[in-house]
Amino acid sequence: MRIALVAPPFISVPPITYGGTELFVAHLAEGLQARGHDVVVYANGDSRVGCDVRWLYRHSEWPVADQVAAQLKNADHTAWAVQDASRSADLIHLNDIVGIPLTRFIDLPTVLTLHHPYEPVLSALYARYPEVRYVAISAAQARKEPMSRVVVAHHGLAIEEYLFNETKDDYLLFLGRMAPCKGPHLAIEVARAAGLPLKLAGEVQPVFRDYWEQSVLPFIDGDKIQYVGEADKSVKNRLLAGARALLFPIQWDEPFGLVMIEAMACGTPVLAFAGGSVAEIVRDGISGWICRDVADMAARAVCPEIDSESCRAWAARHFSRERMLDRYVEIYSETLGGEAVAETGSHQVWKM
Repeated sequence: MRIALVAPPFISVPPITYGGTELFVAHLAEGLQARGHDVVVYANGDSRVGCDVRWLYRHSEWPVADQVAAQLKNADHTAWAVQDASRSADLIHLNDIVGIPLTRFIDLPTVLTLHHPYEPVLSALYARYPEVRYVAISAAQARKEPMSRVVVAHHGLAIEEYLFNETKDDYLLFLGRMAPCKGPHLAIEVARAAGLPLKLAGEVQPVFRDYWEQSVLPFIDGDKIQYVGEADKSVKNRLLAGARALLFPIQWDEPFGLVMIEAMACGTPVLAFAGGSVAEIVRDGISGWICRDVADMAARAVCPEIDSESCRAWAARHFSRERMLDRYVEIYSETLGGEAVAETGSHQVWKM
């Protein structure tokens, strides 16, 4: 198959630090290329993914400084990418809603992966384009979408690229955006209640600067609570592999949560609050624990009782890149051939 993968133009593929969508695109593109498919990635010129990369904008721009300018840039990039891909691809795989209205101008099968939580205004637009094959990244996400052509494909990782370590250091880890929905303030509460050191790593986005300065920064003492900044691939590997547990105290319906399976790949259990995809990813006693509240999470942090090999095996069995590739090849083939897949209720789903 000749597949065009269209990513937004703001972050390189793969990302250097922040960028879950871009990491997904990189894993998918390189895996498909290795299987003999002809893959073109449309991203920015800083991208170093192992296939044909085409770009309209040379450099990354993150975080964006001007939201209106960013929207125009994304529209310009995506319109160019869709037009270019329509000349040679068998199928276009979009990863942003901005490309959906452009499908009215091309006669080419189109797939869109939904990388965001449910938003009624977005779903209303999706419903106007029923010919597009929509891919949810968790069953929890799919259940909220009203479109009939929604299938589910969990993210997957190249597990061998993640550092496995059975011997853990005596710290907890929070790795993610410093945003209220991700709960770094609650991770601090958990660590303090457990009497354990906490390392916080992740991006402080301008929109959440007040939250950071009021709810997180005052508790960082450089000793028990440390902020280590954004983590590139090597730093992330080291932090995840060494942690006693990854804290995932989310305050929203998480669409997927790549960092959970990254932790498992490193042999590190995930302590999470329920919400969105969490119940599909964390298996109690095997890859982590789904916790009721801060006190429950703190108790689990003191004594996780999860075997590192069990975490790694769970990730390899259910969230490998090969499993993800199998699923997307199936989705592409069905989209190109117009074949139906098994349905549950109003949504087409894929179960583990």
